[in-house]
Amino acid sequence: MGRIAGNSSRTARRRVLISGASIAGPALAYWLDRYGFEVTVVEKAAAVRGGGYAIDIRGTAREVVDRMGLLPRLREAHVGTQRITFVDAEGGEIGSFEPEQVTGGHVGLDLEVRRGDLADALYTPLRDRVEFLFRDSIAALEEGDGEGVDVVLDSGVHRRFELVIGADGLHSNTRRLVLGPEEPFHRYLGHVFAGFTLPNEFGLAHEARVWNEPGRSAVLYAHEPSEPVHGFLTFTREDPPFEAFQNPKAQRDLVAESFPYQGWHVPRLVAAMREADDLFFDVVSQIHLPAWSRGRVALAGDAAHATSFLSGQGSSVALVGAYILAGELATHDEHGAAFAAYEERMRPFAERNQALADGGGTVVTPTTREQLDARNDVLRGRGLAASGLVTEGAEEGRAAHSGLVLPDYAGAIGAVAGD
Repeated sequence: MGRIAGNSSRTARRRVLISGASIAGPALAYWLDRYGFEVTVVEKAAAVRGGGYAIDIRGTAREVVDRMGLLPRLREAHVGTQRITFVDAEGGEIGSFEPEQVTGGHVGLDLEVRRGDLADALYTPLRDRVEFLFRDSIAALEEGDGEGVDVVLDSGVHRRFELVIGADGLHSNTRRLVLGPEEPFHRYLGHVFAGFTLPNEFGLAHEARVWNEPGRSAVLYAHEPSEPVHGFLTFTREDPPFEAFQNPKAQRDLVAESFPYQGWHVPRLVAAMREADDLFFDVVSQIHLPAWSRGRVALAGDAAHATSFLSGQGSSVALVGAYILAGELATHDEHGAAFAAYEERMRPFAERNQALADGGGTVVTPTTREQLDARNDVLRGRGLAASGLVTEGAEEGRAAHSGLVLPDYAGAIGAVAGD
């Protein structure tokens, strides 16, 4: 797709630095490049990360990727989880359901793709158009004379940009540099998790199997039968284990101590977690900010409004936010007005999707014996879809997924360019 015609006086020499090359960052770079901005993306990893567990693209986000021309490629990458089955200590089936019965998704419309496949689909059309600085990160930034942001990278490079966008995740470095420590904005949802891969020794395909004890869940999540499965160990904890974040051994010890159980495949999952070279350890949490920008610096994706994986909407909300932020920057001469319009449009949508996480852990990780027994009774009896709570959650999920009507920035820019 060609570059959208832009107003040269508005976008000429508007150099934008984006921190982060996961989902929000490349999506934002795509739209800004099409609108005529000069874009640089800095990413601490050595390359765009491949693989990863599957994420969902639903509702308004599906329209965004359609406007990007990515639907054919993402349809090919669709993994299509068909069932989620809950098991007891011996592996016997308690009950199962289709994911859409809980998420409110639409079979045949929603996309479920590996995170790495989405990241690569976003990166591929950009790699010869946008400057990517891998193995680097922002060390310092300062708005000197009010005309730009002076940036120092970890590599020692000094650059000036008109705008800086932090799209660097839940634990955003950019947000820390501009707004201070994370703790005041961090809403911990009471869960800690470890994700990793292990060989598919279980004969699983296009499905997830979940084992529970109160406050504990062990999950095997499979795509193709020939591929490794994703293992997840999730547990409740009163306080976030900040002391373990920078200590991989402490992370593994904490997870193992939380799963002393011998039932099902729990011992195998714990052993695989200990050996994994792709362990991802974090807390289940959200970011709630009073404002998403300060001066010439704005935040996008999880850095601005992390929804948590309990909502199932992090990547979708990031895609929508990138589209809105780029469009508002392209249709406003003044960055402050653009940032305000972006937040005004996006905040209600982001907060509605954040609200999907409220109570979301009680299905997959019930915290008490009473909650676990009640869920299992529903599964054994009428089936999960018959539960009023779940049905209401699915309905609200469907509404939240499509809770924003996308503006048509192409038409707005065309009108401005013709003035």
